[in-house]
Amino acid sequence: MSRLLVRSFGMSIDGYSAGPNQSLDNPLGVNGPELMDWFFHTRVWREMHGQPGGDTGVDDAMAKQGFENMGAWILGRNMFGPVRGPWPDDRWKGWWGDAPPYHVPTFVLTHHARSPVPMKGGTTFHFVIDGIHAALEQAKAAASGCDIRLGGGPATIRQYLRAGLIDEMHLAIRPVLLGSGEPLLAGVDLRALGYECTRHVAGERALHVFMTRRR
Repeated sequence: MSRLLVRSFGMSIDGYSAGPNQSLDNPLGVNGPELMDWFFHTRVWREMHGQPGGDTGVDDAMAKQGFENMGAWILGRNMFGPVRGPWPDDRWKGWWGDAPPYHVPTFVLTHHARSPVPMKGGTTFHFVIDGIHAALEQAKAAASGCDIRLGGGPATIRQYLRAGLIDEMHLAIRPVLLGSGEPLLAGVDLRALGYECTRHVAGERALHVFMTRRR
């Protein structure tokens, strides 16, 4: 049975999971890359970009786990790109070039319809205008029993948390202060929603915390 999982999601110690002023030059917002610095040093990251080397410790193991048994992804529109409002044309196909790192059907939440976009490496972007439940049902159908990774951004994760739809969430908590940006858990009472911390592991550059929803 497919589970909906958050994996390797960066958060600062002051609670932010994206920096302010996202743009083409700052896809993670100003200072946002500091949240993912733990990932950029791993062998998993370097292999994804055709580069040799990379660290092989705890952070690498956590990153690798985040891609195991994934049959589909769900993304908020901001994670797909900075384009706002109706799609002006079909030129924007994501931040990742011709070969995105997903390699499975990927469902993008949006208010504006668009035809599916097939990419190299097995990724096809599907655009869902009917909300978070519809996106999850489509992702489950595409995943064929494998898990589904909820890629974010923070607002999308909050929607799924409040609906009680996320089975497990892995946060990579970085020892940095962003000061501003988008807080991941603002207004979310995880305890009341039935989540509990079931595992925590110190990595080389992040603390990896797993929270599971009680059934």
